[in-house]
Amino acid sequence: MKAIVVTDQAAGTAGMKLVERPEPQGAALASLSGANYGDVIVQVHASGFTGDELAWPSTWIDRLGRDRTPSIPGHELAGVVTALSYGTTGLSVGQRVFGLTDWTRDGTLAEYVAVEARNLAPLPGDVDFTVGAALVMPGLTAWQGLFEHGRLQAGQSVLVHGAAGVVGSMATQLAREAGAYVIGTGRAAGRQTALDFGAQEFVDLENDTLEDVGGVDLVFDVLGGDIAKRSARVIRAGGTLVTIAGPTEARPAHGRTVDFVVVPDRAQLSEIVRRARDGRLRTNIGTVSTLDDAVAAFNPTERISGKTIIRAFPADKKARAVQGPQGGYHQ
Repeated sequence: MKAIVVTDQAAGTAGMKLVERPEPQGAALASLSGANYGDVIVQVHASGFTGDELAWPSTWIDRLGRDRTPSIPGHELAGVVTALSYGTTGLSVGQRVFGLTDWTRDGTLAEYVAVEARNLAPLPGDVDFTVGAALVMPGLTAWQGLFEHGRLQAGQSVLVHGAAGVVGSMATQLAREAGAYVIGTGRAAGRQTALDFGAQEFVDLENDTLEDVGGVDLVFDVLGGDIAKRSARVIRAGGTLVTIAGPTEARPAHGRTVDFVVVPDRAQLSEIVRRARDGRLRTNIGTVSTLDDAVAAFNPTERISGKTIIRAFPADKKARAVQGPQGGYHQ
């Protein structure tokens, strides 16, 4: 199968290469990087990539600390189940799915991927694969940050950093739909985009004074650093600073700080895609490219707004079953 691989952490996205790799089957069944009990194999129709994942240790080593390069990056996908391992429940061969794969296993910038069935949710037939893949990481990150960790309630106020960005625009929409008052932040060029996604106010971080927003109940932070520290000062008593930018020293005087890493969740994915089908949630897609052109897509010559989605399989290429030893995978 075709796949994008990385071997050199220092090279970043410039070190990506399109290669031929074995499909996840046969001898890979017993491998940490291959298919295991409870897995499904998915023919990847669309996938996403998060730029900073090349800085994650899990991209380069497995859970036992062993080098796993050349590794396939990408952890967001939408596609069709082509095979099931024994012990798999809740999914069937031929089913459309979308979800988030394990950080320490080969990822989704490939034609096929082995993934735990519990990490996937059914993708309704009227939702395009491109949209499905674009919902996964931003949707789960925003949902978990706002509702699990931020405990957002109707009537509260939330400050969303990077509100015109891929994750921030999703957080803005979900917060508005939940009945919150949303203040977005970012560069001046992102003002209208943030407002279009539902922000009721916008703070230009380069020209406006962040502290002028007054008190808010929740800060959804994607930036970290000095912005996170300044944001902590505008949080009301009992409020929360939620960040995905890594550990931070930012602490509200009378509130709490939560630094989290997104996790797969089938129920949350189902809620997210239901909102997308109803027209209550829009993706923020900037570029759609093919797997053949993925290396160029992830190394643009100019700044690209929105998420880059890779279409791994053209619509006219049919899925086929993948057979493992002793019938370990079956149709």
